[in-house]
Amino acid sequence: MRLSRPFFQLPVLFDVAHLQAEVAALPTEAWVPHPDGLPGNSAARLISVAGGETDAVHGQMSPTRWLAAMPYLRQALAGFGVVWGRSRLMRLAPGAGVPEHADINYHWHTRVRLHIPIFTWAQVRFHCDGQSVHMAAGETWIFDNWRRHHVENGASAERIHLVADTTGTAAFWQFAQGQPPPREQWRTVAWNPGINPQLLTESNQRSPVMPAAEVQLLIDDLRTELAVVTDTAEARTRAARFDLLLESFVLDWRQLCALHGVGGRARPAFLRLAGAMHEAVRPLAKGLVTRTNNANALLVLEKRVLQHLVADEVGS
Repeated sequence: MRLSRPFFQLPVLFDVAHLQAEVAALPTEAWVPHPDGLPGNSAARLISVAGGETDAVHGQMSPTRWLAAMPYLRQALAGFGVVWGRSRLMRLAPGAGVPEHADINYHWHTRVRLHIPIFTWAQVRFHCDGQSVHMAAGETWIFDNWRRHHVENGASAERIHLVADTTGTAAFWQFAQGQPPPREQWRTVAWNPGINPQLLTESNQRSPVMPAAEVQLLIDDLRTELAVVTDTAEARTRAARFDLLLESFVLDWRQLCALHGVGGRARPAFLRLAGAMHEAVRPLAKGLVTRTNNANALLVLEKRVLQHLVADEVGS
């Protein structure tokens, strides 16, 4: 999700000792390698599809057995009053890092990632769009993951953050992006043994065909971000043609939705339209990027839009 600045620290703190005790109690089997195979990166899944050992983002999200054994961490998540998507503990080995990247996938268009550091050290630095912060244990942060960012663990011990994805309520965004009071007035959320909150979790089911209004939202957002790497007359002409093809695609998609609906009927017609547009823009995409993060414009189109227009199986 695009934010007005790279980092926001939320004015709330958590009991570090309780967080650390619950994380330390996790068995070795809870930790799995990073889904992209990043060296030194591992995770323990807390909220996942059906509470299983999966990194999928489509389906009914539920707490895993690991989160079920972490009552204070559940209280921490429940206290934000939002609906949670995929959430994990992310572990970074000593000397390891997360390479610079921008999160351009469809999942991130409307979601933000909340960070609560649990085990960390002063040598751990989070970089985003030229700014760098150390997120201290028990603090709460969000950042603009559309911008380019990376993480470095320069310490001799592992770093573990709770990372939880949400679209956020209006109240959450007012709290997260509002003017915070002085730090001495921030609330520390204490462990309460008398409550067992039920978390709100996403029912993230894919529509067989993406509705026209959502396609327009995604395409319009991409069009506002289009930029050329080298400003020449030829590059500007290609960018204008690329932009026009995107606009035309939205109009044609809307017509197909009007004719067939979005329930999966005439699926091949939608796939043909998407495929034709992809082939038409491919030769125009050289040197076209997104303005904010310098990502390849064609790759953004593929990952944020084209790969999600039609579900792999009708009704999935």
